[in-house]
Amino acid sequence: MADFTPQYLLFTLILLGAFSANHGCNQIPRKSLLSLPFTTSSPPLSWSSIDCCLWDGISCDLKGQVTHIWLPSKGLRGSISSVLGNLSRLSHLNLSNNSLSGPLPTGFFSSWNQLRVLDLNNNHLAGDISSLFSSNGWPASIQIVDISKNDFNGMIQSLFLRRAWTLTELNVSHNGFTGHIPSSLCINSPSVRLLDFSFNNHSGQIPTGLGRCSKLEVFRAGFNYYLSGQLPHDIYDATELTEISLPFSNLSGPINSDIVNLTKLTILELYYNQFSGKLPLNIGKLSKLKRLLLHMNYLTGSLPQSLTNCTNLIELNLRLNLFRGYISTLNFSSLQQLTMLDLGGNEFTGKFPASLYSCKSLKAIRLTQNRLEGQIMPEVLQLKLLQYLSLGDNKLTNLTEAIKVLSGCKSLRMVILPLNFQHEAMPSDEGIVGSFGFENLQALGLGGCQLTGTLPSWLSKLKKLEVLDLGFNRITGSIPGWFSTLPRLFYLDLSNNLISGEFPKELCDLPALVLKQIAPPVEQSNLKLPIFVSENGTLNQYNYLTFMPPAIYVGNNCLGGNVPIEIGHLLQLHVLDLSHNSFSGNIPYQISELTNLEKLDLSANKFSGEIPASLTSLHFLSWLSVANNDLNGMIPSGTQLQSFDPSAYEGNPGLCGKPLPLECANIEKHGLGNLGFHVSLVLGFITGFWGVCGPLFFNKYWRVAYFQFLDGLKGWAKITSYRIENLTKIPTHPVHSEKKYSLHQFFF
Repeated sequence: MADFTPQYLLFTLILLGAFSANHGCNQIPRKSLLSLPFTTSSPPLSWSSIDCCLWDGISCDLKGQVTHIWLPSKGLRGSISSVLGNLSRLSHLNLSNNSLSGPLPTGFFSSWNQLRVLDLNNNHLAGDISSLFSSNGWPASIQIVDISKNDFNGMIQSLFLRRAWTLTELNVSHNGFTGHIPSSLCINSPSVRLLDFSFNNHSGQIPTGLGRCSKLEVFRAGFNYYLSGQLPHDIYDATELTEISLPFSNLSGPINSDIVNLTKLTILELYYNQFSGKLPLNIGKLSKLKRLLLHMNYLTGSLPQSLTNCTNLIELNLRLNLFRGYISTLNFSSLQQLTMLDLGGNEFTGKFPASLYSCKSLKAIRLTQNRLEGQIMPEVLQLKLLQYLSLGDNKLTNLTEAIKVLSGCKSLRMVILPLNFQHEAMPSDEGIVGSFGFENLQALGLGGCQLTGTLPSWLSKLKKLEVLDLGFNRITGSIPGWFSTLPRLFYLDLSNNLISGEFPKELCDLPALVLKQIAPPVEQSNLKLPIFVSENGTLNQYNYLTFMPPAIYVGNNCLGGNVPIEIGHLLQLHVLDLSHNSFSGNIPYQISELTNLEKLDLSANKFSGEIPASLTSLHFLSWLSVANNDLNGMIPSGTQLQSFDPSAYEGNPGLCGKPLPLECANIEKHGLGNLGFHVSLVLGFITGFWGVCGPLFFNKYWRVAYFQFLDGLKGWAKITSYRIENLTKIPTHPVHSEKKYSLHQFFF
């Protein structure tokens, strides 16, 4: 052990005292920090001691000069003051994930010659970017700049970067920047590893020169719709790239075969652009790829056999391109890590690839809108993790076997099979679904299949079902009361069938649509693949099933009688479509109790009397039609009911008032004429109703001919209008505007 003499101890104490004296906070930076216009939410910052070097988020050098301000996620509010410029030794400034607002001071960087890290991401800062810099641009010491997720605007000019020789990360995403992406990035900053320009308003072409960034690993510039042109040829020289993300822009041209030089790529996202041509034949050299997302382009040809050499693939999405070929020739069995496969909206032929049954990690499969044939085979049960299966708009057969097989997939939540199984019978055997069949199923889509028969009782076993689409079939019989036993059902489409009888009172007691009896909430899990519902020429994308509007569609059937007053129980309902039936009597005023209602279609029925004045309380109503009934009296005034187009009320000669041209003062003059019209209307309706529905009920061959005629009307629009949060609207892709996604209410 060392001999600690008194002299040695005295020397040590003197040295420590000198160090402490030099380490105390300098008064100038202390005053600067105290003058910052910050407020904090609880807990407040601990900035009360004399020595500011001991404050929360503050670090100093040996001379007591502040070098670090590190205050992420502290609930800071206010603005960033020019007094920060007094901290000339500052090397790290991190104010990310707060609620700071306003512009940054002019010449923000002018006094900082040692700044290495600037992180202001996820605030509400704003202003023209050009005011941030002196004529010399960023300081030569800068290494990391993250000003993403703010409201900055202006142009990022190359001169800002001319001294940023040691820059390694630049993230300016999620702002409002315009103009070209700087062209001299890799000349000034050859060591940069991350460049993120995504979610801005950049225009022009992606500049050449990226190949000079010999250390570049991540390049993102997606969601800049006005970016155009082809990928720069020298991007394929940046061989350290692990991620290229350029989605939702206007890029075009082929995917060059030189892309296989980027052997370290793990993520390639080029979706929603205008890329064309074939995939490189040797794309399998990108063996480290984990995410290959090329959907919504114009890519053609067959899929290269080498694609299955990308054995690390987790997500493969080629949806809505122009690929073709016999899909069964691909051997998917090598893709053991694949969890999501989306090849929908192409022109593949053949049967469901048997090799997919070997991909044991698969959780989601979409092969919708191709030309696949055959049946769903029992081998699908090998996919123990499969939650999402969408095979709609193909040529599949044997629905009975499909239901029997799929009901045994214990993880399945989404089964979407519309526009298949044409003219088959709806499986009616109650035993087809066992006690534990479809035990986790949340959505079932069988629309547009022209299925015959009645609504089967095995559906009543699906206690976790939330969405059921059976529209555009040939289902007969009545609506069963057991629907009210499905505790989570909030979206029911039975439209465009041959269903008769009355609107059952039991349907007014759907637990998920009755506020006081709503079932316990289901876990808000993100769908493995989004659901698309076409609406008025627009594709609506739902990433969560519960973001779909609570709705009941029973339009275009042969229902009759009075609408039960219990309809007012459905307090959670957003869409109610009773159109084109033979409902009679008064419009029940209890509909006005559905205060969340956004679309109400009562057109083409036999409703009589006046429009209930209480409908004026439906403040969210954005679409209404009561056309072609036998209504009379004045349209309730002073509300949004006058804002609808006159066509919403046409075909009711007894109605008057805005927006109709007929004034109520003049309606009595036409009373006699109206009487004759009413008689002819009733007779005409009876004749029309039994002239159409009667033969369809009693004559099998007429039914077949009628629905073959409907088959030719796939472009017929079911207009819907509803307000729903977290709904992403995607314009119909030009190349698919006619072929893909008609305006039916089918979802895919």
